[in-house]
Amino acid sequence: QVQLVESGGGLVQAGGSLRLSCAASGRTLYITGWFRQAPGKDRDFVGAVSWTGDRTYYADSVKGRFTISRDHAKNTVYLQMNSLKPEDTAVYYCATGGSLVSSPIEYDVWGQGTQVTVSS
Repeated sequence: QVQLVESGGGLVQAGGSLRLSCAASGRTLYITGWFRQAPGKDRDFVGAVSWTGDRTYYADSVKGRFTISRDHAKNTVYLQMNSLKPEDTAVYYCATGGSLVSSPIEYDVWGQGTQVTVSS
């Protein structure tokens, strides 16, 4: 059974950048998605990457600002977040699943989440 651990969250000013990591242990990290959840809101899709890394898929709200990449040697997927806005504030989760889709129910293993706070 794969286990996922996110890291890299923190407090940043609007316009700044952060890079989140999703490290996997137990087995190879295949299709990986990033989601976020703000207080009182649903868990929203941020983006996803294929196992080969050649296909990515982003929510419109982050397109052009966020980039997902992966390092197979480290069994890690990254979420580079640039031009951050206060509305990006949320707990960010990575998850692995069988399809490159935006629905959380298609992802079966989740990390514990990492907090990202963007101040105005």
